[in-house]
Amino acid sequence: MAGLDGLRTVAVVLVIVYHVQPDLVPGGSVGVDVFFTISGFVITRLLVTEYARTGRIGLWSFYRRRWLRLMPALLLMCAVTAVLSVTFALPLFQGAWVAAVLAAGSVVNLVRAGNAGTYSDLTAPLSHTWSLGVEEQFYLAWPLLLLVLLRHARARAVLGWVAVLCVLPVLWRTVLWDPSAAHRIYNGPDTRADQLLVGALLALVLARLRADDPRLALLRRWAGRLCRPALVLLGLIAWQIPITEVSGWNPVWYTVGFLAAAVLTACVVAALDLCPESWPTRLLSLSVPVWIGRNLSYGMYLWHYPVIRLLHDLGVRGDPLLPAGLAATLAAALASYVLVERPLLRRDRFRVRRLEPVVSGRSPAL
Repeated sequence: MAGLDGLRTVAVVLVIVYHVQPDLVPGGSVGVDVFFTISGFVITRLLVTEYARTGRIGLWSFYRRRWLRLMPALLLMCAVTAVLSVTFALPLFQGAWVAAVLAAGSVVNLVRAGNAGTYSDLTAPLSHTWSLGVEEQFYLAWPLLLLVLLRHARARAVLGWVAVLCVLPVLWRTVLWDPSAAHRIYNGPDTRADQLLVGALLALVLARLRADDPRLALLRRWAGRLCRPALVLLGLIAWQIPITEVSGWNPVWYTVGFLAAAVLTACVVAALDLCPESWPTRLLSLSVPVWIGRNLSYGMYLWHYPVIRLLHDLGVRGDPLLPAGLAATLAAALASYVLVERPLLRRDRFRVRRLEPVVSGRSPAL
């Protein structure tokens, strides 16, 4: 799905702009919400396809592939940050080695969730890795739960159970909501699980519907209709809603808003899959954003925060910081891809037996 890679590029650029000049996009952190739903969709699609072809989910193989895809690049970024903190007198990197240790352990989100007031300085240099912690904690639990559901429940029951799981975090956030609980809700793996599960539910629905199923045609029609309004609403959220600041939007966003962002993203993802000729799909499938999203988006997210802090400490501030930060982030991400990510992925590809494609074009798992 080339358009999905293009959507990744849009999301990561949105997050970078938000971190450099939040006044431009006060709700730019919605890019992380988009990433969560994409991740739930992609991971579940891979797992369901494997189950359809083999009747099982190779958990050890899944965890190994996830580790190789995510952790070496993360550990490199943490190591560089730790070296900067102990080697140079950089104000924004003081004590960053502690943040590097927490980030390497994928627990930054848990530390931040425990902060009732302002965020702890322990995580500040690498605070953006909170979202990686949420995703990696989801990756640990979801394959096990999905395997149990696929083995012991009928197709409709699987969809029903996952739909219920999508609602439970909303109810839990409503119970927890209080201004002092904002950090707990924003960073908790349990309170953000619905965004990943909405993507998972979409993947299961698409796997359930064969190419000749009339319900697939209905879904395709509605996905095409809803894609553009969904993109507009996500853009308005980024432009107008100060998600991480104290505002009148907080009670709504921190209860039902996360789910709303996930549903909007799911509408876009469904259209990218089912409507290849629509203009949003063609626009997001342009070669440059697709290549960046497929190969550099993870590295860009990893490196943009320490790169921006380093440039700031070196005196690059004000308006020049955004273009300089984007350029330096792209360079760091490209180096990470060429030197770390691509070699490991190529080596792993030779170790994994390639599976034959499903003739119908859709997984018959459900």
